[in-house]
Amino acid sequence: MSFPSTLAFAHDLVKGVLFPGAYAVDATLGNGQDTLFLAQGVGPEGQVHGFDIQKEALDRTENRLHQHGMVNRVTLHQNSHHQMEQILPPKWKGNISAVMFNLGYLPKGDPAIITKPETTIHAFSQALKWLAPGGILTAVLYTGHTGGLEEAKQVLNYIKTLKPNVFHVIQYQTLNRHHAPSLIAVQKSKKHPPDEARNFFVK
Repeated sequence: MSFPSTLAFAHDLVKGVLFPGAYAVDATLGNGQDTLFLAQGVGPEGQVHGFDIQKEALDRTENRLHQHGMVNRVTLHQNSHHQMEQILPPKWKGNISAVMFNLGYLPKGDPAIITKPETTIHAFSQALKWLAPGGILTAVLYTGHTGGLEEAKQVLNYIKTLKPNVFHVIQYQTLNRHHAPSLIAVQKSKKHPPDEARNFFVK
């Protein structure tokens, strides 16, 4: 037996909440691996929306989807993930099964173009509101690049403020490896308060 990588563990967790006809979001397209995984999970009746600010990421993702015949299940946006609330179909609010983030920079891309804590946390806040009861948000945090450690710290501080009766939160990481990526997974309770009365945060 071997422990799964952070990415593999994220996929294992998300696989459990996807179903034919589900809605899902890839908040950071990268090379499109998560996008393809989500598209396969939601089936031909489901739909995925993907976000990235770099056209290169959209092109890589679209090529991957074409190779697997999944283009019709995915809508790609060259926009920051913190704009998802303005772009996603209104009927998706409260009905999204999974939102996946991979923070940092585009693999084999420009390492100076990175995710930033202020927009990442804004995107997290929107994603948590739009999750369905039982839905999952996953985020892989990288600290080996400039700005990565600060973003990870701010994300973790934000996650710690979530009410435990509304969200279940886990962290997964290899502890004896320097700058090992970590996975944060947040699942919305199936018995969360109604929208009008909901307060996600510990006072």
